[in-house]
Amino acid sequence: MLVPEVAGRAAEETAAVRRACRHAVRAMLAAGPEVVVVVGSGVPGGVRYGAGDVGDLRGYGVEREIPFSGPARPDGRRPPLAHTLGAWLLDEAGHAGTRLGVGPADLPDALAALSGVIGVLAMGDGSARRTVKAPGYLHPAGEPFDNAVAAALEAGDPNALAALDPTDEQRLLAAGVPTWRAVGAALAGRRFAARLHAHEAPYGVGYLVADWSVP
Repeated sequence: MLVPEVAGRAAEETAAVRRACRHAVRAMLAAGPEVVVVVGSGVPGGVRYGAGDVGDLRGYGVEREIPFSGPARPDGRRPPLAHTLGAWLLDEAGHAGTRLGVGPADLPDALAALSGVIGVLAMGDGSARRTVKAPGYLHPAGEPFDNAVAAALEAGDPNALAALDPTDEQRLLAAGVPTWRAVGAALAGRRFAARLHAHEAPYGVGYLVADWSVP
C-alpha cells in the first residue's frame, strides 16, 4: 500500500505513512552511510542482494520493476517484497549509493563485515489483525502488540525489540517480528536518539515508522 500505483484510490489514505517513511529514510541518509543494509524477511539463508538484482510488483497487479541497486542484469535475482519496497523508498529519497539486502538471520554477519558509517533500513509490518476488516480479522492482542513495538521504537530501545515473542509473527500476522528481533539483537546494549514518525493502522494493518541515530 506504500506504492501509489498499488494503492490506487487508497493512495490518499496512505499518504501520511509515505511522508513518514520519507522523513525517516532521509534522516538515516543524512548521516552519510557508506552502505545501506536493507533487512527483511523472505530471504533464503546466506543469500544477499545487490547490484543488478531487480524486484517487481506484478503480484500486486502493477507491471513495474524496481532495481534493488544500479542497472538491472539479465541474470539478476528477484528480491522479496520487503527489499523491493526498501529499494523503492531509497530511490524516492534520492539515494544512489551502495545497498546490500539480507535476511534477519544474516544481519549480524553482514554488519560485522562492514566498516565506516552504516545505515540499516529495517522493513516489516506490524499486526495485520487490528480490525474486523483486516487481512487476518481482529485479534485483541494486535493493537497492544503494535503499541509495544511503537514504544520501543520511540524510546530507541533495541533490547525491547530483541525480546519480542517470535510466535507473534504468526499469531498476530506481524511480518516485522523477525526483522525487529534481529535488529534489536544486533544493536543490543546501546541507546539511540529516536523519533517515531508514524503509528497507524490503515486497513487494519499496523504501520510503524521510526528512525534511530547514534547520539
